[in-house]
Amino acid sequence: MNTDNELKELVKEKYGQIATQSTQQNLSSCCGATGCCGDEAYTIMADDYTKLEGYNADADLGLGCGIPTQYAKIKEGDTVIDLGSGAGNDAFVARRYVGEKGKVIGIDFTEAMIEKARVNIDKLGFNNIEFRFGDIEKMPVGANKADVILSNCVLNLVPNKLNVFAEIFRVLKSKGHFSISDIVLDGELPENLKKAAEMYAGCVSGAIQKEEYLKIIHETGFVNISVLKEKSILIPDDILLQYLNEKELTELKNSKLGIYSITVYAEKPCCDPGTGCC
Repeated sequence: MNTDNELKELVKEKYGQIATQSTQQNLSSCCGATGCCGDEAYTIMADDYTKLEGYNADADLGLGCGIPTQYAKIKEGDTVIDLGSGAGNDAFVARRYVGEKGKVIGIDFTEAMIEKARVNIDKLGFNNIEFRFGDIEKMPVGANKADVILSNCVLNLVPNKLNVFAEIFRVLKSKGHFSISDIVLDGELPENLKKAAEMYAGCVSGAIQKEEYLKIIHETGFVNISVLKEKSILIPDDILLQYLNEKELTELKNSKLGIYSITVYAEKPCCDPGTGCC
């Protein structure tokens, strides 16, 4: 398809445009930020956050595919890092759990998202939440800093997923853990979907096989890995027909392809591999 850097620039561009829209616009407009009905792919996976404590409507752009805070075991006083924090939706919910004694750090590499998230902080006057500009393959955070790491429908957008999980491992404290909602596959996407830029930015064609995803987590050194939630994602025909003809669509429906949102929990062991006991 494209090089890693080209894919990252594509994501920056698309999500920079989405940052200028409200949740209602993202959910209701066929044309969305880029004048293409395929933009519905950004929001068809979202779960309902509106009843969660700490929810901030201004931070919710409807871009997630789960609610990772539900399974994150966040405690008062924890330091939580949200990867691909966008306008701050999960970060603001996490702040409700950490309380005044804890801290939440959001990291995103889209300038418009960071700006939107910081505006939301200013409105609320919080002093223990911050949003940092940076690439989650090279986080602007020191080693062993986080008790909990969250991410919601972001890692599928990163070309090198092994690099991200290695960074998560580095940044987590010993016995720290993550709760990540993401998109995975069971079966192969048609070539035209794999090559479609909108399907990559829409969290579909950048997804990898579920088995491979979990294998990367295991090989990075995490333990107690579990899939705590899984839901099937159905992409509407009107979106698919922008990239497939009628015959290809029929073949896709008759195939065994599964597209899933999963929420994965895993822990960093007491010691890094090969360094001995804590």
